Amino acid sequence: MGYVIGSSPTGDWTSKPQYVAAFTSGGWRLIPPIEGMALYVKSNDQWATYRSGSWEIGAIRGATVIIGGKQVVGNQAAAIADPTGGSVIDTEARAAVSQLLLALRQHGLIAGE
Repeated sequence: MGYVIGSSPTGDWTSKPQYVAAFTSGGWRLIPPIEGMALYVKSNDQWATYRSGSWEIGAIRGATVIIGGKQVVGNQAAAIADPTGGSVIDTEARAAVSQLLLALRQHGLIAGE
């Protein structure tokens, strides 16, 4: 089991902020964090990644999310315009719903017809 030392440690840990500490049969082992280092935080069931000088907890970065071989989240698509006033509300509503469905399909969040 290991621990992440806080950003303002005291005592023997003073010069080791953000380090990873683990107790072994040979005593404490201290590992300096490096950019991109990732740890699993058992206490909150989240991942921590060392980025830009600090630990980022609970954020996962990537270009896509693939589940069961299907991409379910990808790059952000263009905005969908809000419906505006008009005399034929049903046509506008159908067009807006169609755009939403298209965007959801493109992101893989729902299957196509």
